[in-house]
Amino acid sequence: MRFLTAGESHGEALTVIMDEFPSGVDIDEDFINSELSKRQMGFGRGARMSIESDEVKILSGIKNGLSTGAPISFIISNNDYINWKDKNEGLPVTNPRPGHADLTGILKYRLKNIREVIERSSARETAARVGAGAFAKLFLRKFSIFIFSYVEQIGTVRIDSGKYRKAVSSDFNPLKSKKDFDFLDVIENSIMRCPDPGATGEMIKLVSKISKEGDSLGGAVRVFASGLLPGLGSYTQWDLRLDAKMARALMSIPSVKAVSFGLGDHAASIKGTEFHDEIYHNAGKGFYRKTNNAGGFEGGMTNGEFMDAGVVIKPIPTTTAGLRTVDTVTKKESVSFKERSDICAVPSIALIAEAMVAIELLNAMQDKFGKDSLAEISLNYKNYRKYIFEF
Repeated sequence: MRFLTAGESHGEALTVIMDEFPSGVDIDEDFINSELSKRQMGFGRGARMSIESDEVKILSGIKNGLSTGAPISFIISNNDYINWKDKNEGLPVTNPRPGHADLTGILKYRLKNIREVIERSSARETAARVGAGAFAKLFLRKFSIFIFSYVEQIGTVRIDSGKYRKAVSSDFNPLKSKKDFDFLDVIENSIMRCPDPGATGEMIKLVSKISKEGDSLGGAVRVFASGLLPGLGSYTQWDLRLDAKMARALMSIPSVKAVSFGLGDHAASIKGTEFHDEIYHNAGKGFYRKTNNAGGFEGGMTNGEFMDAGVVIKPIPTTTAGLRTVDTVTKKESVSFKERSDICAVPSIALIAEAMVAIELLNAMQDKFGKDSLAEISLNYKNYRKYIFEF
């Protein structure tokens, strides 16, 4: 499945075209809108989130609630468009923000007004990705593949993530039971999308403090995918490795500065006998591991364990305190452009990360089992699954 997004932060709407999405998938608009609503949540979000009420309007590719195999197009309207018409047409912005696309963007495209860069490089575009990711999640549910996330760090406040990661299982299915992951409700009801209520309180205090100082905060999230059969992706070419594709997808999210799987950079400090996930087998389960230090990938392929990805997010470049910069016209020292913005968007980025993981897993499933229809993919998947467990 390929997808393209178009639209500006304060334009009339965001537009998405998805091509080669399989036919025969039930499309639940309420679920898609629920995903869009989650992206808007989180303590530290800016005033924009109280203006927008993101909803998808599907224009093509769906008939009687089912995907047809034709390109799917949808829009997400920007309620704030009417409030920004004058600003978008007003005086040019010439004081670029360090850490944003502002300066490099106007140099690359030979523009004069930074506003023309801001409007497209804004993280508002990620609403379109969450919409596309929701379609992918609806497909993945047909194969009991589920994706979920939580915030493990905001600024200097970090939870003991190990105990939560140990609770995740490769066959976790929230539609059947939450016993393998009983803190899921805590995450969904947390304003910080954090499984630790005590840490949530500390995160809120820190964000409030930083907000008064006119500054911003980053953090870290973890994203999981359960229900994966071994063999998605390939070791045969560098650009077919699924962990590499997944890392690229996650790194494409604005403000993400690092991606890791499993133990991540901790792997550099331990021995091979401590890191590698030893292999076991029984008749009912087939091949399995008792640990998941590799994060679900071996040789660029899924190995049958759950995907465990860590994503590190930098502080937002827009701050009310401002940063030293240079005016692009006068070349004199200036203070960076100040605009309504989030103080901390880490909980939102967790949902965006879920969407990007879902899209890459949909692509990997189509690469392995066919791309045209849910019926064809399901038949091939069933045969492969039978082979895996009988091997």
